[in-house]
Amino acid sequence: MSSAGNGCIIALEFASGCQELFPMAPILDQRTLEFVSRSPDQTRRLGARLGTLLQGGDVICLEGPLGSGKTCLAQGIGRGWGVGQPLISPSFVLVREYARPQDRVRLYHIDLYRISDATEAWGLGLEEFVGDEHAVCVIEWAERARPLVPSEHLWIRLEFADWTRRALCFVAQGERHTALLREFRRAVFGA
Repeated sequence: MSSAGNGCIIALEFASGCQELFPMAPILDQRTLEFVSRSPDQTRRLGARLGTLLQGGDVICLEGPLGSGKTCLAQGIGRGWGVGQPLISPSFVLVREYARPQDRVRLYHIDLYRISDATEAWGLGLEEFVGDEHAVCVIEWAERARPLVPSEHLWIRLEFADWTRRALCFVAQGERHTALLREFRRAVFGA
């Protein structure tokens, strides 16, 4: 961590390509957004904003160490999407399916923490609904099954910025998810 002037700059390197995180939300390009969340509640609120924008076929991949806020973000996404009950981490059952009364689209909350590689993930049958037009998929520990992730997705890397803050790096892949990130940026930051 280093400071510049009166502000604090958080420097982190992500496998997804994001390199520096700032206290505000810089727009690196149309496919990338960085943000620092100051609390679990703020992370859930961000997720809720994102959840309101999701459509069938969207795939949200969450990556980060234990305790970095993946489940908080997923809970917010579920609330914003319209799930009527709190999302529970599917660590032991691996996949939880949620419905909303107004349509046929389902939200699948997938947690790959307990699998060791993509081969194990194939055995779960994820390819049947990941990327399907009637499914919204939120995948925690997505890096464990990269071959299953469709080319169109929104990858969100969460890291510890310090004890209370989390650095989030959003990277959109494909036209739909780039548009999704643009809508999210506008909804959250007005930019």
